[in-house]
Amino acid sequence: MPRMSFAAAVEAALEKAMAEDERVITFGEDVTMLRRNLFVRFGPGRVRQTPISEAAFLYAGVGAAMAGMRPVVEIMMIDFIAVAFDGLLNAASKLKAFSGGKWNAPMVIRAGCGGWYGDGGQHEQSLWGILAGMPGVSVVVPSNPADAAGLMLSAINSDDPVVFLEHKFLADYWLDYLGGASRDGVSFDVPAAGAEGEVPQPLREVPMGAASVARRGGDITIVSLGVGLHRALEACETLAARGIQAEVIDLRTVAPMDRQTVTESARKTGKVLVVDEDYVGFGLSGEVAAVLAESGVSAGFARVCTEDVIPFARHLEERALPNVRRIIDAAEGLARMA
Repeated sequence: MPRMSFAAAVEAALEKAMAEDERVITFGEDVTMLRRNLFVRFGPGRVRQTPISEAAFLYAGVGAAMAGMRPVVEIMMIDFIAVAFDGLLNAASKLKAFSGGKWNAPMVIRAGCGGWYGDGGQHEQSLWGILAGMPGVSVVVPSNPADAAGLMLSAINSDDPVVFLEHKFLADYWLDYLGGASRDGVSFDVPAAGAEGEVPQPLREVPMGAASVARRGGDITIVSLGVGLHRALEACETLAARGIQAEVIDLRTVAPMDRQTVTESARKTGKVLVVDEDYVGFGLSGEVAAVLAESGVSAGFARVCTEDVIPFARHLEERALPNVRRIIDAAEGLARMA
């Protein structure tokens, strides 16, 4: 299998979908530059530049979807969904239910997410907990190139709205932007296994709602996704040296969530740690706890999440986000529980 970067894998999936189905289009801010290969191949009718007005062009995506297109709408950072929230919350997500299944909104909202580079709480959020809380919306957060390509194909082929989130530390075009200009000389802790990897050819769909087991173990279950998965795997090396064998679950999608894989692992280990770069309150980590309780699983539980507004200062940001040290400490504390 060829090796591809995370960003190249997503682009290959989008190119495949556009080549096979003329209804697939993409538009957003700077897409003619960011997706210039697609622009050259498919032209300005299918790769469309928009003004900086997320509310307007997200609603345009809803209209295009209702008209029979399959738009991929790029909102540069998921933080900016705030100014376009109505189109997703009150239009796309409810269209099928309110029309009795006569209408739907087969659209993908693509955006960068995540921190670790010093941009603070208005540009480094993940927000998948808020987004996944809306009925009718799927939320995808891949952690490696193969999953990114396969999940993008599934998202485009879905008849319902899908939010596709790319962590900025996995996509090389984001790293070029984050490392340029005033950040010359700044280094970033990029997970190598997530930023580049083998991608099956021909590209094939990865089903939404199917988690994968990234590491086997019997002492504790760690549930994560995106860059958090790689932080957890790094922590596992230290934990293993201290006699704690962790099983690591890559959720891959927040909604729908793979309840079965999580509960089966939790029944085996009896201890669950959620590593979540999103906010701690009313989000993914709490949903995992609810899934365990509703399934009758009795397990020790802990979570390492973003606790509050993400600071600008790098040393404060490091403490706020789910770093390896915090994961190790939480896992050791959980492992000591009777």
